[in-house]
Amino acid sequence: MSYDTADAVDPARGTGQPSGLLAAVDLGGTKIAGGLVSADGALLHQVRLTTPATGTEKELAAAVDAVLDLLAEHPRWADVRAVGVGSAGPVDIEAGTVSPVNIPAWRGYPLRAQVAEHPAVAGLPVVLGGDAVAMAAAEHWQGAARPYRNALCLVVSTGVGAGLIIDGRLHTGRTGNAGHLGHITVDHTGRPCPCGSRGCLEGLASGTAIARTAAEAGWRSPDGDTSAGAVAAAAAAGDPLALDAFDRAARALAAGIAATATLVEIDAAVVGGGVAGAGEVLFAPLRRHFAAYATLPFAAHTVILPARLGTDAGLVGAAALAREALPDGAAPAP
Repeated sequence: MSYDTADAVDPARGTGQPSGLLAAVDLGGTKIAGGLVSADGALLHQVRLTTPATGTEKELAAAVDAVLDLLAEHPRWADVRAVGVGSAGPVDIEAGTVSPVNIPAWRGYPLRAQVAEHPAVAGLPVVLGGDAVAMAAAEHWQGAARPYRNALCLVVSTGVGAGLIIDGRLHTGRTGNAGHLGHITVDHTGRPCPCGSRGCLEGLASGTAIARTAAEAGWRSPDGDTSAGAVAAAAAAGDPLALDAFDRAARALAAGIAATATLVEIDAAVVGGGVAGAGEVLFAPLRRHFAAYATLPFAAHTVILPARLGTDAGLVGAAALAREALPDGAAPAP
């Protein structure tokens, strides 16, 4: 396993003010990251290990423990008040388990209990959530959703995940999967989805789907690159097949966002993830299609915005999960 570390300046140091930190773990198919986050949402320190995604259950558990070991070596670990864990899903926050699609050895794995039992964590509150829900928490705390009491935050990458902010609070549902927009049906005659349904949003709007749509239409990159990023570059250059692939993805996303806006009256939809990096190639048709689908005034006022936190969202979001779980008045002081 390889790792790297990084530190940022803590504005609370040297002020004489009491301070506390939130610890965060962000677990995905390629990396397990850990971080220390201040009370005002600044990522002060981070470490990262490669995820042994095809490893055994014990090898994966050892990697998580190693990230916690590295975090606990930081001189300010004693200031940590709670630990948040964001994981690729599905997750079950009621049971404290994870079953990441891209980590086959973990099915119903008790990740929350493992973190809570780590010697450095013992006695601290530990909160588990899905990675998209963590992103929603991060964007509402420190990002593009911060001004809004009701928002949908989406991660559009190899899949499509989402989280909901309702009345100023993260809405997770009983198992932690509320707002899972990627697996609502937007095309009743569409492709079968690995989840068992058909015509799911993820199968039309994810980066994987965009690349497939373009390829099926006959698009080819001169250098043989078949990724969604290559399709985005071609679309930005005006390639009609690439533009159509993004238009189809944007239309599916718009339908899902409009349905959510109609159901729960959101004020903003924040879109992040690798596909959002295409910029106006995605957002221009997304806003256009949204205007066509969200025709009722209480849904039409919803604004569509790019996410702000980028690669920090996972750790800041995991810390935000921990922060929300602390009793009122118990959050660390900046």
